[in-house]
Amino acid sequence: MRGQKGDDDALPPPARRRASSPVRTVLSAEETARSLRRMAHQVVERNKGAERLLLLGIPTRGVPLAERLGAFVGEIESTTVPVGSLDVTLYRDDYARTGPKPLGRTSLPVGLDGRVVILVDDVLYTGRTIRAAMDAVMDHGRPAVVQLAVLVDRGHRELPIRADFVGKNLPTAADEEVRVRLRPVDDADEVLLGPRPARDASGRVAQAGSP
Repeated sequence: MRGQKGDDDALPPPARRRASSPVRTVLSAEETARSLRRMAHQVVERNKGAERLLLLGIPTRGVPLAERLGAFVGEIESTTVPVGSLDVTLYRDDYARTGPKPLGRTSLPVGLDGRVVILVDDVLYTGRTIRAAMDAVMDHGRPAVVQLAVLVDRGHRELPIRADFVGKNLPTAADEEVRVRLRPVDDADEVLLGPRPARDASGRVAQAGSP
């Protein structure tokens, strides 16, 4: 019938946008690699080389990011940069609320004392994961300095934390989700932005038709 509004027209503008917002690629594989190379040069310039560096990836996707970033830094400086992983599960401030979760792996190839420790993560959001990571670092040693490298900074900080090295600053809405996909964890290298999926009370993604 002419003049009759459809279901989408009855929605307020923000709801209409969320319903129709497609998932889009904000970093391709080539752009991801280029961002990491640029970050590697910044790491070398900031620290006047790579002599005391130790890169620690935060599981899950911070680990392959740290490995790649370390490889690029090593290529620039013709050296091998130690790379490890740092699980922060037990240090999170939401641990009591969310309940037990599988522990990730902490691997420290060298001691932290006197080192320039660079924490590496895929997305910087509220800052709470990084706060937990700093607590974990201090339990393992006393580095000379702690720096932060992230592939994506999406804003919406809840704590006064800022990254030293950023692949891409990405303005986002609170109801959007940044999804980083990296080999070998995933089957592709890309960063996607799309609507945040609905979740149930336990934090799991709600299935279609569920209340």
